Amino acid sequence: MKKSNIHGTNDKRSVNPDWFTGKTWMKVLSGKIKSQDQDIYHVHFEKGSRTKIHYHNGNQVLIGVKGKGSLEIFRKYGNKKSDFKIKRMEKITLNEGDIVHIPAKTLHTHGSVDKKKPFSHIAINILPRKNAEYKTTWYESDFKSKVSKSI
Repeated sequence: MKKSNIHGTNDKRSVNPDWFTGKTWMKVLSGKIKSQDQDIYHVHFEKGSRTKIHYHNGNQVLIGVKGKGSLEIFRKYGNKKSDFKIKRMEKITLNEGDIVHIPAKTLHTHGSVDKKKPFSHIAINILPRKNAEYKTTWYESDFKSKVSKSI
């Protein structure tokens, strides 16, 4: 068993800026506790920042830690892999303490909804099967009706 704490450590990891709309950083928690069945991150979104639209090959759980955020679920229309239409199916507000399960292959975005305050959450990415690699597919989009390309 391994114990750690998400606060007080200076181990911020930068994120790929192509995958977010604004300033975002994270801490990798799974390495601290030697987790092998899931990847665990503490993700911090600066004011108004969010992920670009994406999906994962495994399930994901988000737990609101600080501030106010949102999770938006989209449906894909068409057969193309990188240029297709989307429709927002659901928008969920995420407050401190809220927990949400996102099934594998669900097209979504999440992050801060407040242009004046940051938001952070714990993301638990559950491996699709033992010894598998957790993969995320990212897209450029207008967040309303279309995806223009795969990132």
